Amino acid sequence: MLTSPAAKNSLRRVAVEAQRSKDGKDVKKTDSKDSQPTTKTVTAYCAAEQYDIAQVAEIVKGGGYHLDPYETGLYPQVVHIEVPNQSPSRRLEGLGPSTGDVFIFPSGTVVAWDVPDSTMSYFVNRTLLPAAQQSHLDQLEEEDLEYMEDPTHSSSAIKGDTIVLGTRTQSSPPEHHQSQNTSSSSSSSSLASSSSSNNNPDEIHNTDTTLTKIAFSSGLARSTKLAVLETLLATYLTSTLSIPRVLSAGRGRLPFTRSFILQKTGQLLLLRAQLNLYSELTDSLPDLFWDSKHELGLEGYYDMVGRALDTNVRIKVLNEKMDYAQEIASVLRQQLSEKHGVRLEWIIILLIAVEVGFAVRQEVKEWRERQKEG
Repeated sequence: MLTSPAAKNSLRRVAVEAQRSKDGKDVKKTDSKDSQPTTKTVTAYCAAEQYDIAQVAEIVKGGGYHLDPYETGLYPQVVHIEVPNQSPSRRLEGLGPSTGDVFIFPSGTVVAWDVPDSTMSYFVNRTLLPAAQQSHLDQLEEEDLEYMEDPTHSSSAIKGDTIVLGTRTQSSPPEHHQSQNTSSSSSSSSLASSSSSNNNPDEIHNTDTTLTKIAFSSGLARSTKLAVLETLLATYLTSTLSIPRVLSAGRGRLPFTRSFILQKTGQLLLLRAQLNLYSELTDSLPDLFWDSKHELGLEGYYDMVGRALDTNVRIKVLNEKMDYAQEIASVLRQQLSEKHGVRLEWIIILLIAVEVGFAVRQEVKEWRERQKEG
């Protein structure tokens, strides 16, 4: 598993490492190297605040890509295209060219299955840039997971930090130890066939596999989006690290300007809004799955990724850190209010002093006039 340099210390890395130590050893005990299928890589990129999906569709069509090749019917919740994979590693292994899947989500994330990094780097940094809203390519977040295809099962799962993608077609005889998820997978294939242009088993199989990849991709995209907010919050906390030290020193006056306090308050409010209001990070089930048939079971795969990467736990921890940052911001706002109040008090005192001065001057003037008359 690989992460971008900005996310080396992210909570997601800790979660996956803990999950690997828990489940990865069991996988190694049960699976021999000879029987282990070839692992591939699925990579998620978060390069923008949002993507204009309509513009993304125009870009990929203009590039010669076929939009939603297996007619999943999930556009515009996600854009799916197939990208040729002609990486040097495949040629060295004596493998011919293949195609990888790329899924583009409105949340500003892109998930690629078995697509070379060089291809995706150009695609994310150049091709999709016109459709990006508030892009942050200088802080591009990447998260990788391994996956393998299992032709003996029709259902999929996550073992450790590896996605096991069941690719057995319904026309194949069931395996001896078939899990109970076969029934849900069968209904998934039957519903997928209704959206396909014909009843070709290969088309049904490809559609079902694509829907499964979309479900896993949505969960991974959520984790990558969350990693961006974790990095932003870590940067924010670093910029305010000196504030508790200054407060603990007991200084009567904090050396922070009004613009600094307002800036930090605004940054924190924006981070909290991005986590809880402007995205689907805290939703138990994104709109993508509400628009799909319940019998497809896509939400189950989505939840698998969330549990494997401890997404809900990370969201809770992130909100707790924001609560701490909110306390600091409250102290700063209180200090700003006190400074403003003190300033108003001095203005009032000055005005009173001026009024008293004028009154004294008038009394002195009248006293002198009375002296002259007397």
